This record gives sequence, C-alpha cells and structure tokens, in this order.
Amino acid sequence: MTTDMNDPAAVERRLWDEIEKDQIGMLGVVGGGAHHLQPMTAFVEPAAKRLWFFTRNDTDLVEEIGAGHKAMFVFQQRDLRACVGGRLTVTQDRDRMDRYWNAVVAAWYPKGKDDPHLTLLRLDCDDAQVWISQAGPMRFAWEIAKANATGHAPDLGGRAEVRFN
Repeated sequence: MTTDMNDPAAVERRLWDEIEKDQIGMLGVVGGGAHHLQPMTAFVEPAAKRLWFFTRNDTDLVEEIGAGHKAMFVFQQRDLRACVGGRLTVTQDRDRMDRYWNAVVAAWYPKGKDDPHLTLLRLDCDDAQVWISQAGPMRFAWEIAKANATGHAPDLGGRAEVRFN
C-alpha cells in the first residue's frame, strides 16, 4: 500500500487503519521512575483520536499513571512504524468495555466484565512520528545494492509527523 508521505491526512488514515488491523504495540508512561514499555492491545477510535486498552487496576502501569500521565504507544508492523504520544488516563468506561470486549480479552479476565480488577486505559493522542517503507523485498534489495555502490542512502520510504489536535 502506497501512502503519500506529504499528505498528513493520508498518513494519519494509514496509521489508524494499521493499528486497527494489527492492534498490538508497546505502551508506557513518559518520565517518572525507570520503567519498560508493556505489550498491549489497542482499540482504535480515529474520530476521537483515541486508543483504548484493557488492563487490571492493580498493575504498576496503572499505579504510575495516577490521575493522568504523558505516555507513548509504539506500534510496528511490516511497512509502518510509529510512536504515538498523548495523555493516558485510567477509566471505568462501561460502554467501551462492552464495545471492545471479545474472546481474547475475556481470556485474561476469567471473572468477565464484572472482574473487580478490570479497568481501561484511554490514550488521548496528541501526535505521532510515523515511518512508512514504500519498498517491497525486491526494491529493498535494489536500494541496498545501489546505496552500497553509490555511497548514497537508500530510498525506502519516509517519515511524517502527525498532529492530532
């Protein structure tokens, strides 16, 4: 899929589409104590510029978020890589729980949607850095060979900044 890296709306649309399709990324807070990003499944709301995540209310991540914290969601699949920044908050949004509940989520919460530890995280997205490779395997090989022969960097795609505000 080719995306015009000079068209912010096209890059944003592609970002939302890819996260919705593949869902899995790494989420973590920015600042504070030493910590690592954690694998999470994202549920996408492009119109609201939001990502939602199921978690437990007794995790280190929830404790660190408190009333709200700056966070990053790092997403990567074959042709697209992105780091999405925004404000992460803990919520008990029952409508969203009902909307996004599925068999995979249920496997983590044997007591179902009434599990007392079940909670949601909401990432209100501010911005993203997005890298999209426009090259398949043949072009990749050609660009690498050409770069080594000419001393010029390979042309494999581009980077764009997306502002959600």
